[in-house]
Amino acid sequence: MIWSPEYECMSRERLEELQIKRLQTTLRRVRDRVPFYRDRLNEAGIKPEDIRSLSDLRHIPFTTKEDLRANYPFGLFAVPVDEVMRIHASSGTTGKMTVVGYTKGDISVWAEVMARALASTGVTAKDLIHIAYGYGLFTGGLGVHYGGELLGATVVPVSGGNTKRQLQIMRDFGTTVLACTPSYALYMAEAAKDGGIDIDSLPLRVGILGAEPWSENMRKEIEEKLGIEAYDIYGMSEIIGPGVAIECSEHEGLHVFEDHFLVEVIHPDTGESLPPGSKGELVFTSLTKEAFPIIRYRTRDISILNYRPCACGRTHARMHRVLGRTDDMLVVRGVNVFPSQIESALLDISGTEPHYLIVVDRLNNLDELEIWVEVSDELFSDQVKRLEDLGKRIRSSIESTLGISVRVKLVEPRTIPRSEGKAKRVVDRREVYPEG
Repeated sequence: MIWSPEYECMSRERLEELQIKRLQTTLRRVRDRVPFYRDRLNEAGIKPEDIRSLSDLRHIPFTTKEDLRANYPFGLFAVPVDEVMRIHASSGTTGKMTVVGYTKGDISVWAEVMARALASTGVTAKDLIHIAYGYGLFTGGLGVHYGGELLGATVVPVSGGNTKRQLQIMRDFGTTVLACTPSYALYMAEAAKDGGIDIDSLPLRVGILGAEPWSENMRKEIEEKLGIEAYDIYGMSEIIGPGVAIECSEHEGLHVFEDHFLVEVIHPDTGESLPPGSKGELVFTSLTKEAFPIIRYRTRDISILNYRPCACGRTHARMHRVLGRTDDMLVVRGVNVFPSQIESALLDISGTEPHYLIVVDRLNNLDELEIWVEVSDELFSDQVKRLEDLGKRIRSSIESTLGISVRVKLVEPRTIPRSEGKAKRVVDRREVYPEG
């Protein structure tokens, strides 16, 4: 189902005309109301009327997370705080929180794009959506919540934690749609098995999974263990929250709702705009936000854009699932390493569980990379030689993928800590970054 065909299926020509019009309006808004952007535009010699085509976008300066922290808490708001209906914030490992605000109009837009997103996965008013994303300052829970209500579905705002109760609710209420992180979906499948709950007996059919990177192999694991069709959803609180982009049933990339979010791909080192089909860093500009408009925001997410119309009928650009991040990328002995590469290599090998930990250390001034991998109950209790052979296969697969040597440590089932939110995949012992 296409929730808003007038916009989701419009021609590229009409869409770009709408984008330019909304972009000029947004630039006027931030020039008049946000001192930070006024100074940036003046320094660059840019006026809103100078932007006549999307190619002119490259002349506008970027916004970074550091800019958001430097203007903490409300310095980038384009309306007085008493006109802000909602405030969300995301925390990081260092620095101040990233604070975002929403007017009543912004909340309506958020609900609209999330309704589109849910409809893209086949969710209808007849569905019961179990939301296990966190509620509160994190945007995940309430984003899906408002979209589900606008769609007319029944929403169960469970939030995170208390997995046993979550499974009871899913069984007793008849959940058909699960919204959570991919790692938590796997955790729930594992907990259901341990608790004697027959997942196949549930009417569960759709998973709306996001908030952390995951691979095609992990999708297969989730779909097999939960008996669902899993959809990747993308969003950031800085842009609006979940609902920026999502897969449709074709699973050929995530549709970006371009009438609200202007997307580019740039070279992460030079900032140069890259043509469609190039792998680079995603940059977003909001086109309709009132309280917290954002201009050319560097997401640090690595992806590829595809502008070919989709077989589903939607014409908006599609982004490849996130391939990694420029700021969680590990550099080990001069080689760029993304956790998603290791996950993909691991999940191609039978006998392992979809739980792993990447440990980076520095010994005698040399970087060492060790991968902890859980193995199945059956294999762990088997012969030592079989475990040794498995370790060799894992090491060979990862080394072939990364091009560097690694150590592999096979650990007992359930040894690696589970997460009810975003999974912690990397322990980097080479440096300690203080809070602040």
